[in-house]
Amino acid sequence: MDMDFQLERNNFGRLVLIDAAGQRHEGVVPVRAFPIAAPDEGLSLISADGRELAWIVRLAELPAAARTLLDEELAQREFVPVVRRIQSVSTFSTPSIWQVETDRGETQFVLKAEEDIRRLEGPDLLITDSHGIQFLVRDRWALDKASRRLLERFL
Repeated sequence: MDMDFQLERNNFGRLVLIDAAGQRHEGVVPVRAFPIAAPDEGLSLISADGRELAWIVRLAELPAAARTLLDEELAQREFVPVVRRIQSVSTFSTPSIWQVETDRGETQFVLKAEEDIRRLEGPDLLITDSHGIQFLVRDRWALDKASRRLLERFL
């Protein structure tokens, strides 16, 4: 993939895109087209005023330095912990307090309503807590038996 732009960070740590004409675009934001279904495919680089500056078909095709910059920027923007185990729920009615183990450690959140558990493609689920934080359950069938039993009460 030939990049017709360069990426770097400015002195304030913000992402800068330098286009083919040499124009610098400060404060560029990467946005995934399909963040859960295809996180490494289809990435748009958006200017501070909301215009698309570049489209990246596959992150893997970028030079390592550019890919590292984008990975760092995306990690800061996207916070979607992956639920590995559901330890307990306070009640089987809502609102309920969930104690879970995620890929980022143990936490608890409040599930306001059953509608805050959204089915995605295949066996994946997206759970939105009372503060708007989203938790991803990748393949609910791969969870341990106790976690699946707790989860099924809400589906």
